Amino acid sequence: MEGILDAANAETKLIWICSPNNPTGNSIRFEDVETILNNFSGLVMVDEAYINFARQKSMLSLLEEYPNLVVLQTFSKAWGLAALRLGMAFASKEIVSWLNKIKPPYNINQSTQELALQAMNDVGMVNDMIREIVAMREALIEVFGRMPLVQKVYPSDANFILIKVPKATDLYQFLLAKGIVVRDRSRVELCEGCLRITVGTEEENTQLVDGMIEYMRDR
Repeated sequence: MEGILDAANAETKLIWICSPNNPTGNSIRFEDVETILNNFSGLVMVDEAYINFARQKSMLSLLEEYPNLVVLQTFSKAWGLAALRLGMAFASKEIVSWLNKIKPPYNINQSTQELALQAMNDVGMVNDMIREIVAMREALIEVFGRMPLVQKVYPSDANFILIKVPKATDLYQFLLAKGIVVRDRSRVELCEGCLRITVGTEEENTQLVDGMIEYMRDR
């Protein structure tokens, strides 16, 4: 994080922070974001698409204190409504007034609005689902940590886990042939040899682990 302010100059208008980050899954420390907000006069955008799965609280509590902060969230992850393509931006009245001047007049259709409102009436079910996913995430992290195949398990505050393995693309192709789809992130800078694995149902997680065990036996 310390390199961000060093990289900013007089022409920098916006700093974008993804927390929890994708594809690593780590959260950016609250204090680090505050340091940037205190030392940067442009917009600081914090993408919190995965915040519902995180131990760290949302940056929403900082909105009143920092008028240059914009917090982005979505219905796609924890709410399970990815097909709606519906996101939210939380910001000061001044920033929102500017956004209202440039956005399309009918950017959210009626059906999407109605489905989102229905979803918000069942927050209890969503919270139960989040707790279940987090519990399965921690269980998977423990299993991966005991696997000789896995060289590193990155800490995750998201609904996915990044792991480092030898010949990541080979493992990806092996799992894909079995109908198990993970994300090959080995070509992403600083993620060489890594796979990003979304936490699934208990049955899906078991199939994944069994597939990785079979891969190790074949090697």
